[in-house]
Amino acid sequence: MPLNEYKPGAAFPGVIGRTADVSTPAWPMPNRAKEGAPNVLFLVLDDTGFGQLGCYGSPIATPNLDALAADGLRFNNMHTTALCSPSRSCMLNGRNHHSNGLACITEGSMGYPGSNGYIPFENGFLSEILLQKGYNTYAIGKWHLTPAEATSAAGPYDRWPLGRGFERFYGFLGGETHQYYPELVQDNTQVEPPATPEEGYHLTPDLVTKAKAMIADSKQVAPNKPFFMYFCTGAMHAPHHVPKEWADKYKGQFDGGWDAYREHTFARQKELGIIPEGTVLSRHDPDVPDWNGLSAEEKRLYARMMEVFAGFLEHTDHYIGELINFLKEIGEYDNTMIMVISDNGASSEGGPTGSVNEGKFFNNVPENLEQNLAAIDDIGGPKYFNHYPWGWTHAGNTPFRRWKRETYRGGTSDPFILSWPKGIAARGEVRSQYCHAIDMVPTVLDALGIEAPTTIKGVTQSPIEGFSLASCFANPAAPSLHLTQYF
Repeated sequence: MPLNEYKPGAAFPGVIGRTADVSTPAWPMPNRAKEGAPNVLFLVLDDTGFGQLGCYGSPIATPNLDALAADGLRFNNMHTTALCSPSRSCMLNGRNHHSNGLACITEGSMGYPGSNGYIPFENGFLSEILLQKGYNTYAIGKWHLTPAEATSAAGPYDRWPLGRGFERFYGFLGGETHQYYPELVQDNTQVEPPATPEEGYHLTPDLVTKAKAMIADSKQVAPNKPFFMYFCTGAMHAPHHVPKEWADKYKGQFDGGWDAYREHTFARQKELGIIPEGTVLSRHDPDVPDWNGLSAEEKRLYARMMEVFAGFLEHTDHYIGELINFLKEIGEYDNTMIMVISDNGASSEGGPTGSVNEGKFFNNVPENLEQNLAAIDDIGGPKYFNHYPWGWTHAGNTPFRRWKRETYRGGTSDPFILSWPKGIAARGEVRSQYCHAIDMVPTVLDALGIEAPTTIKGVTQSPIEGFSLASCFANPAAPSLHLTQYF
């Protein structure tokens, strides 16, 4: 480290003599993180319901996420906005979705304040804050925070990840993408996937490979420099794409139907202490067909669609496990604050019958059972853009009503896991404090001992609207600081 440093804007403190022997050099002071500052990792799943992770009572195997929960805290009262772009903006800057111009997803801009898709620069991102504090900042996977009209090669690029405080980006800009043929962007440039599905390509392992490489690039040069990584899978959003062997692990496991799933998950949630013992399961949804009233062919198709989803989630968990194991191998895991969340509840965009082409749902095109049955052996592969029926959506949000896009708790209540072995002594405990996605940024800043800046790049900052959760890390009975929230 240079012996003589000076802050930007200060006078040069060295000496410039006539010769080197009577001169003293000095260097501008770099942004340097506090000694021992933790890494921060946000793991954002897509369209994952309250009752879909193993540690939240699901029969689907998610051992790596369960292990994170066992190493830290599970929250049972975390809320989102019930929709992707709005929730993601809350997670990244601690302001409510209308403050961010995201009353809807970026493609749903209405051209009015609060709903134009343009996140104001006065609402600084956590990446912009931590970049000023000496962190490396990386965004991986789904973005969905740039106005739709600004995502082409013509830009402007100021609301792409690199324009909002991230030094590196690898992922896709829209709300969803094909898992075998994704529309990829690296930094500010569109790129082709590195391989084909025939060569074994799938987006999730590719994202994990790139994430590990970014961290390794920095840590082997500056091992004490912390990072903030915003890692967002394309999973579990449609299309539900996963190699067949992962889906086949679940053969026959969902033949009992969605009500059986709900009952099993509900009982397990009580055992795990995720819900209070006296909780009553919400009623069977009137829009969801009765499983026992379906034909044998419908049951066969719908059960297979759920097997594919379950395989997709276990596959995703497996590769998240690879990223976590990498942090352990390089000695960074214990001092990494990891927050796992979904952007909304499980998705009903497969409609009542499920689909092998999700585009039909958005264009009100009726489904055809015969066509969908003919595709059954290829569901999960690159040929189809598949999504399960909304009976599984309702089951995935157990014990709540309804789903994504609606402000019932099935849409707004999500799993939230917080693990930081070095900073949180509690292991495997449940927290019931009310919290919302806008609370993630203030929690990080509080835990890191960083005050929200008054300006970023010369732009005066708006107040952060969320509340820190740090008071409940050690105290399960700490009062909720977040008292009022709208949806």
